[in-house]
Amino acid sequence: MTVRLRPMTVDDLPSVMVLEEELFAPDTWTEAMYRDELSRGDTRYYVVAEFHLEGEDDDEPEGGAPVLVGYAGLIAYDDEAHVATLGVAKALQGEGVGSLLLDDLLSEADKRSPVVLLEVRADNEVAQRLYTRRGFEEIGRRRGYYQPSGDDAVVMKRRRVRALGRKPGAGRA
Repeated sequence: MTVRLRPMTVDDLPSVMVLEEELFAPDTWTEAMYRDELSRGDTRYYVVAEFHLEGEDDDEPEGGAPVLVGYAGLIAYDDEAHVATLGVAKALQGEGVGSLLLDDLLSEADKRSPVVLLEVRADNEVAQRLYTRRGFEEIGRRRGYYQPSGDDAVVMKRRRVRALGRKPGAGRA
């Protein structure tokens, strides 16, 4: 089994919408919302995760086309990025797909913005733990944020991670 990431396209939207309904109903985004997001390539970054079954020699796909099992999106400006969405098929939750998607978004965010924000359902403790492991801290709550359900959101923030190291030419005295 291999999960690979690639950029989301409009051709992915039927599969994305199936997962969107499975994961986020009744507070789902519409296909039109995703189309609009994908049209804003200068400030948006959307990826999908595909599940591939590998053949015996690990080069030959088995069982046909890959299956879309997750997706994620980032809105990024010079001063701030925002994790807009992240979802993984329930059957593969806890298998590292969400981490893979989030790490990809954060890598892109670190190229564009000094800070990343997100909202996560207040009752989604598993996702909150993932975000905390990736350096996010709770900074507030939004009452009734998710509509139409009225569920609350936890607002989390993460500052850009910079690689540690010495400046070129800097040595010990």
